[in-house]
Amino acid sequence: MTENRNSGVVTSHDLLKEMGRRIRLLRLSRNVTQQMLASEAGIGTRTLCRLEAGEGPTLDSFLRVALALGLAERVLNSLPVDEIRPMERVVSRDRERKRARPRSGQEVLQRWSWGDGWNE
Repeated sequence: MTENRNSGVVTSHDLLKEMGRRIRLLRLSRNVTQQMLASEAGIGTRTLCRLEAGEGPTLDSFLRVALALGLAERVLNSLPVDEIRPMERVVSRDRERKRARPRSGQEVLQRWSWGDGWNE
């Protein structure tokens, strides 16, 4: 994965392009046509073309292709499972967390709204 040269931060656009490139390479390495993979995934060929080009596929389309390529476990493993630690369970009397709260003194992320940065 390459980083954005200007800021060192990878953007969502960069991630889409790289994911599409990798899906295309994987498909080709398995000698599968776009029509075959699209049919197996239950999506249109044009949708697969857009996904491979990194042109904003839906999450559903991406997951369908991942399933068709046998990548479901890898997709799930890319997200860490941060379960509640045993001591937190004791303190919370074995109740699961339903939401997160910032700790006192912890910086809260500012929400973006229309017009932010318009005059910069």
